[in-house]
Amino acid sequence: MSTEDSKPGRTGKRATINDVARLAGVSKKTVSRVINQSPFVREETRVRVNAVIDELGFVPDPQARGLAFRRSFLVGLIYDNPSPTYVVNMQQGVLDALRGSGFELVVHPCTRGSETLLKDIRTFVERQRLYGVILPPSMSEDESVIALLKELDCPYVRIASVSLDDPGAMVVTNDWVGAAEAAHHLADLGHSRIAMVAGPQGFRSSGVRGKGFRDALAERGVPFDDAYFIQGAYTFESGLEAGRELLAMEPRPTAVFTLNDDMAIGVMQAARQAGLEIPRDLSVVGYDDLPMAARVWPNLTSVRLPVRDMGRMAAEKLLAPMRDMDPATLKQPEVKPSLVVRDSAVALTTPG
Repeated sequence: MSTEDSKPGRTGKRATINDVARLAGVSKKTVSRVINQSPFVREETRVRVNAVIDELGFVPDPQARGLAFRRSFLVGLIYDNPSPTYVVNMQQGVLDALRGSGFELVVHPCTRGSETLLKDIRTFVERQRLYGVILPPSMSEDESVIALLKELDCPYVRIASVSLDDPGAMVVTNDWVGAAEAAHHLADLGHSRIAMVAGPQGFRSSGVRGKGFRDALAERGVPFDDAYFIQGAYTFESGLEAGRELLAMEPRPTAVFTLNDDMAIGVMQAARQAGLEIPRDLSVVGYDDLPMAARVWPNLTSVRLPVRDMGRMAAEKLLAPMRDMDPATLKQPEVKPSLVVRDSAVALTTPG
């Protein structure tokens, strides 16, 4: 019997995926990817494997295939963030990484305090058969969500202000550093009556940024007065309300640091309504440096957090296993917040 006649499929013996891999000179994983039309296979390899499949008459076991490839080419973005600009920038970064990969993005806004949060996420992941999910703050900080994703065997990458997981599942934003830069800037401008508008209590980023700001003021010998602390909600409206409350104080603060840009613009609006001029009467510094920071007047001094890059980095880590890469070893730049000085904060002209 010739070698040609002894090939599986020619003798009545059913060909296996191992046979296809051996004759095509590739791994079993590569054969599986060709069968499931993965975008991460070179065209010449795809042609060669398909030729062997056709020659052997190989037919994948539908049940086995369903177990081996039970996910779609969909990546989920699960978020609970009140800043629409932040969310849009995050989406753009994820799409940057997905472009040309064959994967698509689906989003799932939710309320972290909802009684049906875990049920809704389970339904979302199972119904869409997600390949994996990306979790920005504050969803990235919820360990019950992480436990659910592990139960569902759904890959994930978390974006958070501090490391909460294995390196391959994390993009760390180092928020403490950015807040410290903002504090040093205002202290160096001569301000001592400095207010802070924080984010929601459930957001770890708010706590980390707040601590970085207080610690850095202490380094400059500037005590922080808790009377000037206002709990915000990362929204324009909460910034507006906080600004009104701060500007009604006696003495009022000479500078305000808000833990995101939406609230900073709210404070600026409150100052205008009170007949004050920024930065002559009140210096304001925000956080995130979203595109709006350079569009408001005066242009907002803000800590730049590369939100779009963060989304891209998270998506690249998520897709790394599909490219036979270790997510923990990806050569990606560290996220380093940096202060962008514009026109909304100036040196104090009178003692304060």
